[in-house]
Amino acid sequence: MSSENNLKLNSIYAFKEGMSTVFDETGTAIPVTILRYAPWYVSQVKTVDNDGYQALQLACEPRKAKNSNKPDIGHFKKMGHETSFKFVREVRVDNLGEVKLGDQLALDSLIKGDVVKVTAKSKGHGFAGSVKRWSFAGGPASHGSKFHRQPGSSGNRTWPGRVMPGKKFPGHWGDETVTVKNLKIVDVNMDENVVLVRGAVPGARNTLVKIVKA
Repeated sequence: MSSENNLKLNSIYAFKEGMSTVFDETGTAIPVTILRYAPWYVSQVKTVDNDGYQALQLACEPRKAKNSNKPDIGHFKKMGHETSFKFVREVRVDNLGEVKLGDQLALDSLIKGDVVKVTAKSKGHGFAGSVKRWSFAGGPASHGSKFHRQPGSSGNRTWPGRVMPGKKFPGHWGDETVTVKNLKIVDVNMDENVVLVRGAVPGARNTLVKIVKA
C-alpha cells in the first residue's frame, strides 16, 4: 500500500481521547479536547465522469482477514491491501490533483490556529423522561400536587383531535449527530499524532470525529 504522497485536505477524521488542560504563553489555562489521529488512506477516487461528482473515499484501521467479506476484499485490493477496513468515509473535493489509490491523508492538513467545525455522534443516555430530555419544568414537588415529572397535556381539542408532529415526549436521549462550530486548533503534535481542539467535542471516548476547516 503506497503512502509516499501525504495528501492534504480541508478536513480530517480523528478519534476522541478525552479532555485536558494546557497553558498558553501567558499562563492562561485552556480546556482542550484531545483527538488522536490514525492513518487514513485513499481507497477510491470518484470523478465526475464515472460517479457524477468529485470525492475521495478514505479508509482507516484494517480488519483481520476473518472479519472481511469477499466484496470488501476485492474493493480494497485495488489499493494494495488484502483485507477490509473498519472505518470508511467520503470527502468531497474540488481538485483531485495527482491523488492515487493508497495515498495517506496528512495530519498537517490542520495547523495551529485554524478555526474548525467538529461533527461527531453524541453520547447516548438511553430512555429519558420529558423533564430530563427536554428540560420541562414539571409540577410542584410537594403539597399533594400529584403532578411532578410528567409531560402534561399532549393532545388537542376535538379538532384536530391528534398529537401534532414534533411534540416533545419521553424517549431516547442523545446518540445524535452533533456539530460544534468555531472551535480553534490549539496545537498539532506530529510526533504523537494528536490534535488539541479548544473546548468540548461531542461523543464518548474513541468516538470518530470529523474536523472541517471553517
